[in-house]
Amino acid sequence: MKTNLVDNIAKIVKLGELLQNDERIVTAKERAGQKNPFFTPEFVQSAVNAISERMLQKEKLEQWLLAYPAFHSFSTDKTVGIIMAGNIPLVGFHDLLCAYVCGYNINIKLSSKDDILTATIIQLLQEIEGDAGQKIAIVEKLENFDAVIATGSNNSYKYFEYYFRNRPNILRKNRTSVAILTGNETKDELLGLADDIFMYFGLGCRNVSKLYVPQGFDITSLFPYFDKYNWMHEHSKYMNNYDYHRAILLLNQTPHLADDKVMMQENKALSTPLSMLYYQHYENIEALQKELLVLSIDIQCIVCASLTEKALGYNGTVGFGKTQFPELNDYADGINTIEFLLSV
Repeated sequence: MKTNLVDNIAKIVKLGELLQNDERIVTAKERAGQKNPFFTPEFVQSAVNAISERMLQKEKLEQWLLAYPAFHSFSTDKTVGIIMAGNIPLVGFHDLLCAYVCGYNINIKLSSKDDILTATIIQLLQEIEGDAGQKIAIVEKLENFDAVIATGSNNSYKYFEYYFRNRPNILRKNRTSVAILTGNETKDELLGLADDIFMYFGLGCRNVSKLYVPQGFDITSLFPYFDKYNWMHEHSKYMNNYDYHRAILLLNQTPHLADDKVMMQENKALSTPLSMLYYQHYENIEALQKELLVLSIDIQCIVCASLTEKALGYNGTVGFGKTQFPELNDYADGINTIEFLLSV
């Protein structure tokens, strides 16, 4: 059946309105936080707002889809299976949105970490669809699908590779994000960096876990900009991780810096344990450019100022404070989900 793009956009806009005022969303946000302590009211609301304001506005949707003239002749009765992660609230929504605007039948396997809030949004979309709502289903196991989008850990990625080897697929594993500092950042940029690091407790692939700083940079100068997240010291589940990893560092006499909520360690690795932030000194942008190229398969976002982006010769960096506010055309792992779905 030919995809009715205008109709689909109108329904998505309606969903955005419901996200802001439907009582079921209010209840779902409360229940989600009760089940998953990392889904605090502030972070859940931030995720809902980001989706409503950046992904479910009519003008933004129309502008986004203008880049795909294939929609004018596209039709499908195929089914796409989506395996969602649950590390941060509504992390799988963009995949659902892409499949929906393309007109696919959609079977969704939810993460147990985010099976309340996402399920409620799917219910709302089913109701908006009316009789056609059965095109979107939550399933325990993917069966009878034509393509798949699966997001998970590095271990589950190995399973995905084998199980979905004979189907068109987008498969995602662990990634993380880095930030490049020059020492010339403004106060607002460093406050934004705090959001890039600490929003959602640092559990997202778009969260910064590694800082690249110039030789001689005083890493302790960043601590005051992190004060807006001092409340995390009162979060028991987060602090259990902090206490555990701090004890290991102290027992092993590993050099590190710490305040009440985060530890910073000089380390060449990218991915950090929860409550840890790595940093590494660089000599010049040219050498850093080569290192980032080698590591690109493991990096989701590079955060830096516009002048640094220009020096890197790299298009697609993210400004300070923007990592957790992706736009419609910010595709995970740099793989264009719409182009993939239009090609199946």
